[in-house]
Amino acid sequence: MAESTVILNAAAIQRALVRIAHEIAERNEDSHELVLVGIQKGGVPLASRLSQALNEIVGHPVLLGRLDVSMHRDDLDRRLAPDVQPTDIPFDITGKTVVVVDDVLFKGRTVRAAMDALNDFGRPKRIQLAVLIDRGHRELPIKADFVGKNLPTSPAESVLVVVDEPGRPNEVVLEKP
Repeated sequence: MAESTVILNAAAIQRALVRIAHEIAERNEDSHELVLVGIQKGGVPLASRLSQALNEIVGHPVLLGRLDVSMHRDDLDRRLAPDVQPTDIPFDITGKTVVVVDDVLFKGRTVRAAMDALNDFGRPKRIQLAVLIDRGHRELPIKADFVGKNLPTSPAESVLVVVDEPGRPNEVVLEKP
């Protein structure tokens, strides 16, 4: 039976997201050229929350999109059928600073797929990465620009991020085998 430990509760998640929003605003002076794109599924609710926090900080709406990377993954041959979710980027990303948002950064393969998928929507000026949890174990040379919490784990452990799911508390849980 797996052992579970709550790493971040709802208040800690919100504090981390507000801190990340401030860091994004500080690093991107021209906030009118800034857009957020959440990776389906876990990055979408986090991107939405970051957008709300950024709107308050910069004083204007920051454009928000969502991106499915299922068909851009390098492990399609290892999965039965990809769980394709809607992609909705209703703006041109060409020349913009795109902050890609995900819940957990692990091996880096999802982020690589996200960068490939973004090419279908234009050529950004810059791509930055914001994650709630960075657990290490990279297989690709990818590093997050904005991190809520660094959480060293073993490859056998798993990290579950629950945000904005009806009937479940917002929390980050570390599960050990």
